Amino acid sequence: MSQAETAGAVRPVSPLWTFGLLRSELTTTFRRWRTLALLAVLAGVPVLVGIAVKVETGDGSSPGGGGGGGPAFISQITNNGLFLVFTALAATLPFFLPMAIGVIAGDAIAGESNAGTLRYLLVAPAGRSRLLLTKYATVVIFCLVATLVVAVSALTVGALLFPLGDLTTISGTRISFAEGLGRALLIALAVAASLIGVAALGLFVSTLTGSGIAAMATTVGLLITVQILDQIPQLHALQPYFFSHYWLSFADLMREPVYWDDLTKNLGLQALYAAVFGSAAWARFTTKDITA
Repeated sequence: MSQAETAGAVRPVSPLWTFGLLRSELTTTFRRWRTLALLAVLAGVPVLVGIAVKVETGDGSSPGGGGGGGPAFISQITNNGLFLVFTALAATLPFFLPMAIGVIAGDAIAGESNAGTLRYLLVAPAGRSRLLLTKYATVVIFCLVATLVVAVSALTVGALLFPLGDLTTISGTRISFAEGLGRALLIALAVAASLIGVAALGLFVSTLTGSGIAAMATTVGLLITVQILDQIPQLHALQPYFFSHYWLSFADLMREPVYWDDLTKNLGLQALYAAVFGSAAWARFTTKDITA
């Protein structure tokens, strides 16, 4: 590290400067065409699902042919458009949402290194730990924004194509539309929280290479591999430790009373992944030789 970097590392940093760094990272991230394209794809998934259900049920038949093979909420969409929110989140969580997070997280450090801007960021009074934490906070905020984009798009399409009103929970009880909206918000927050482990994993991978494309590809490849392993019956003893294993537990928020067991296991597992891979990313980044 150069003398300028050493001086920057010990220079006192005000909270306002830290907030400015986070704001700069958020502005840079959400102005990129890649980010906007990812959000557009996520917003488009509920549109496609809503149109598909509307077309399929145009003759009065049930979506999915009345079978139970699809998401648990899909058969209720024609009765209440709010169920499109739950269905869209169930459809995007296994692949689309984590893929988008993997792209953003994988590019967080490696992209700066590849562009030659990482060294200049470290010259500023940020310090490696503060910069890494800011990058992670940016990815976590993207998790929330991406999830809300899916939810808002689904709610809009559901309101346009299907009726809205009181809804029936998975347990068979009736709740008001206002309470249903509250449950939808809680589900969106639970889905966003389910992605913080992926965010930490992607950030760690990003510290291992100077190529943004390699980091993004590796992160997405790991996501796909873990989800394949999670479907192999012979690995049932290991599957509860895979970050994706409890992802769909958010459906328990639509039960009356709410089942908290799998939800708490999911949140605990995500916190564990965030702690382990966040620590690994910090250990790697703070000792990494930055040459570009």
